[in-house]
Amino acid sequence: MPESRHSVSVAGVVVDDQGRALLIQRRDNGHWEAPGGILEQDEDIITGLRREVQEETGLEVTPIALTGVYKNMPRGIVALVFRCRAEAGSLRESDETSDFRWVTAEQVAELADEAFAIRVQDALATPSTVPIRQHDGLHVLD
Repeated sequence: MPESRHSVSVAGVVVDDQGRALLIQRRDNGHWEAPGGILEQDEDIITGLRREVQEETGLEVTPIALTGVYKNMPRGIVALVFRCRAEAGSLRESDETSDFRWVTAEQVAELADEAFAIRVQDALATPSTVPIRQHDGLHVLD
């Protein structure tokens, strides 16, 4: 039986007082998505979430709620997505980030691939239950 390995990523959907979400534009591929990345082996989930968002945006955040769990089936990446509130800092570009936009749930669908847009839409919808979804890297799988 082949060994099964997954990586765990975290993403922070930072929401402003107008109910808009912050998207970053990645330098490596130009895609728009919520800030985040792979957890380090020795860090806890919230520390990793705060580190990734701060590295990519310059913002210090507080997670408010886990809003979704998603799996990229071909790559074996499980993503934990959190709605967050910015507490300090200011937006700045980084080695990983070339631009920022504050977007509505409708606007994110125009900018981001479906698999990443749904994460932001789920976070903005504040569901009473947490959706668990899988995708093929671009599209949500049923």
